[in-house]
Amino acid sequence: MLRLNKLSLALALGLVSAGMAQAGVSSVDIDKAPRQLADQTDRLIVKYKDGSTVVQGRLGAAVQAKAVASDALGARTERLQQLAAPLGARMALVRQMGTGAHVYKLDRSLTVQELQALGERIQAADANVEYVEPDRKMYPMFTPNDTSYGSQWDLFDTTGGIRAPAAWDQATGTGVVVAVIDTGYRPHADLSGQIVAGYDMITSTTVSVDGNGRDSDASDPGDWNSAGECYSGDPGSNSSWHGTHVAGTIAAKTNNALGVAGIAFNAQVQPVRVLGKCGGYTSDIADGITWASGGSVSGVPANATPAKVLNLSLGGSGSCGTTTQTAINGARSRGASVIVAAGNSNTNAANSNPANCSGVVTVAATDRYGARAYYSNYGSVVALAAPGGDVRSSASNGILSTLNAGTTTPGADNYAYYQGTSMATPHVAGVAALMYSAKPTATPDEITAALKSSARAFPGTCNQCGAGLLDANAAVTAIKGGGGGGGGAIAEVEPNNSSSAPQAISAPVTVNGSMAPGSDTNDYYRIVLPAGKTLSATLTPASAKDFDLYLLNSSGSTLRSSEAGAGAVDSFTYTNSGSSSITVYVRVLYYSGGSGTYSLALGW
Repeated sequence: MLRLNKLSLALALGLVSAGMAQAGVSSVDIDKAPRQLADQTDRLIVKYKDGSTVVQGRLGAAVQAKAVASDALGARTERLQQLAAPLGARMALVRQMGTGAHVYKLDRSLTVQELQALGERIQAADANVEYVEPDRKMYPMFTPNDTSYGSQWDLFDTTGGIRAPAAWDQATGTGVVVAVIDTGYRPHADLSGQIVAGYDMITSTTVSVDGNGRDSDASDPGDWNSAGECYSGDPGSNSSWHGTHVAGTIAAKTNNALGVAGIAFNAQVQPVRVLGKCGGYTSDIADGITWASGGSVSGVPANATPAKVLNLSLGGSGSCGTTTQTAINGARSRGASVIVAAGNSNTNAANSNPANCSGVVTVAATDRYGARAYYSNYGSVVALAAPGGDVRSSASNGILSTLNAGTTTPGADNYAYYQGTSMATPHVAGVAALMYSAKPTATPDEITAALKSSARAFPGTCNQCGAGLLDANAAVTAIKGGGGGGGGAIAEVEPNNSSSAPQAISAPVTVNGSMAPGSDTNDYYRIVLPAGKTLSATLTPASAKDFDLYLLNSSGSTLRSSEAGAGAVDSFTYTNSGSSSITVYVRVLYYSGGSGTYSLALGW
């Protein structure tokens, strides 16, 4: 896995032979040495208070860049030069971002700590400066293992899979664009017709390695690097074709007698190239987020096909910067869901960015058996988990998707198993595309709530992995019948007789269930209650039946109860007064009266 700054890269690469008649599989050198990426950058982001203006668009507020007089910029640049002089660095204005901030390039790299201190001096010297932050580099979050073609257990396996086949009976992603904000893409037979026009957002020719800066060609020329090229002690690496692998998981063609199946195979992928040799800058990634979601970026043509889902299988260390958070806020205001990787450091995702940004859906990774993958980050910022694979025992336990056989520059079409939260993230992005195709009017918050409330219990151990394991069919069902979408009726699904194996549902909804003495005396329902919402629950039993109603928190403590007599209706309300969503459990308990049915109405 590649990570920013102090995070290490652990590549699990293997030598394999061709395994498909349609495409070869390239060989790669084994490289098990971890990478310690230098905590440095040669760019600084400066936001002036008069450098941008907020405009009201059709889907809400969006930040739009506004030019600042060249003489004012010249004076400001000179002031920055004076402040940077004690560090032995000179600065030059590169461009203005879509968020209105300005990007400055230094003539040498400095540590993030040095640049943070410089930013404090800049803000102290100029009251017109809104914020300053280092333009950190981010990297693809993956650990690849190249092997021959095998089954896509992650889609259909009853233990660790996402149950995609059942979801395809309800939705296939038609009409939805998913932006893959990554290394770009390689044309591939299994992606033919699946790609809409994207953009290359990389401004540095050193990073882009395609001989130019920003342009409309989002194809991936390769991100390989020689030993010592990215940082001291760097062993070098082959090209990852990371964005192509992610794109295949989301929307590879299906029923074409070739290769692999995509989760949302009737959706389209919009490649937005932000990562290249030695990673990519935060400023380019933020502009990619803005443009992909339909926002305005100076010097870049308007996006004719804005994406409803943004996949960011990338990240680095540190807190979520203002630059990234502003871009995410703008994307959400334009109606786009932002799905991000939790990170592969086996540590708390609160220290991984953009996984720790507000408003995103942060995804942890599970192995083939539904347990947390050994590398996956975890923590309270994680929304849910999805298959990311674990190739240590077998390459076929990774995630198979489209790739390219070139070790440096592009070669033939290929398929390979990779592992990482980078692979888990497009599973959620693909399911989000299914959900938007099933309910085009859904909001990002509704998509997030339905993803979490429909997640199923982990088959294995996955502590601090969010609401549960991604369930494609349940998520589509939830967004069609609940998640703020007007309600509907569903049937109770057994077994749901304990809090460790509840039925996941999304409100508003009415559940039609039944109970019997001795054999079925408890029914549990798990629901995600958004911040500020008040859950109302009403239990109506069949005539002369006595069933009681309870609300429990995630530790099993009773929050509310209603124990009315035989034939009477039980009800309660409960308000989530916190600042984030919580998971609660509604329990229906048999008391007396014999076997019978009930209806449980839940809403907020």
